Amino acid sequence: MARDDIVILGWTCSAGIIGLSVALELSKRGYGQHITVVAEHLPGDKDIKYTSPWAGANFSGISGSNANALRWDRLGYSTMMELVDRGAEEAKYLSKTESIEYWDEMPSVDKIRSMTEYLRDLVQIPKSELPKGVSFGIKFTTITLNAPAHCQHLQSLLSQPKYGSVLFVRRNVARLKDAFLSANTRIVFNCIGNTAVSFPDVMDSKCYPTRGQIVLVKAPAVKRNMMRHGRNYETYIIPRPLSDSTVILGGYMQKGNWDSQAKPHETESILKRTGDLLPVLKNAETKVLGVAVGLRPSREGGARVELEAIPQDGKVVVHNYGAGGTGFQAGLGMAKDAVDLAAEELGKIKDRSRL
Repeated sequence: MARDDIVILGWTCSAGIIGLSVALELSKRGYGQHITVVAEHLPGDKDIKYTSPWAGANFSGISGSNANALRWDRLGYSTMMELVDRGAEEAKYLSKTESIEYWDEMPSVDKIRSMTEYLRDLVQIPKSELPKGVSFGIKFTTITLNAPAHCQHLQSLLSQPKYGSVLFVRRNVARLKDAFLSANTRIVFNCIGNTAVSFPDVMDSKCYPTRGQIVLVKAPAVKRNMMRHGRNYETYIIPRPLSDSTVILGGYMQKGNWDSQAKPHETESILKRTGDLLPVLKNAETKVLGVAVGLRPSREGGARVELEAIPQDGKVVVHNYGAGGTGFQAGLGMAKDAVDLAAEELGKIKDRSRL
């Protein structure tokens, strides 16, 4: 049995939530002992190229309305809820949280229909109760996550024998073909995020960063998730589970912006918008702890979850990147699809390991 039969490549996107979700799905199907995760950055690192730790991390209506996005949302939500319901180890830093979301522009009919089919405790807010400028609003039970703690926790779990003792290797890989670490490597899961636009052997021109800026505050009075999806802006308030009352305030969705520097005027705008959305934030208990910038790995037309065969040597690559700001909510659904695509090749690995 080889430890690098399966390689999950993170590169500058690191062992972020997309790659970790693939590793977790493979582990649950019995392939943990065959996996090596290769990444320049690992959970616990802080770098502008490592987006996952900066995420507000919740389930929300921020995703697109195409069929794949809606399906991945549904899979992600149902999977996370099931993990919390049964008290799974993977759910340590997940929490059921009351949520209120507003849209300045009416969501598509398909999106509204999809949400009503599976969101728990869903109530459409009457128009008479909507804030000025809001066209649509809902209340429901969401999932919030403590993003950095969750990523570190998943790495710790996956490294344990009962998950297959997945290997994590800090390495900078120059091109996709180099992710086939040895003659044993049969499958590479390509989870390289923003790097996909310029990475040799991928060069996906549809990829771009979506810059965000957040303010981390200590706010004991905040107990609910709140979001307002506006015209050319996003405002959100996301409490972090098991974090001593810390809350993520945001934010921005700046397409194609690679700027890694925090802007004081954006911090001021975030504090004003979130305070207007949830006035309890304006009380004396709220303390600003820090400001951070993240670059969401986005893609025109939505995320790419696709199998690519390499005919000359019978190996395969499964591409899984471009989730934008939906990695924590859709990542588990995307991982299920990505692993399903590799089912035939995975079967060969399992058969070979029995010999």
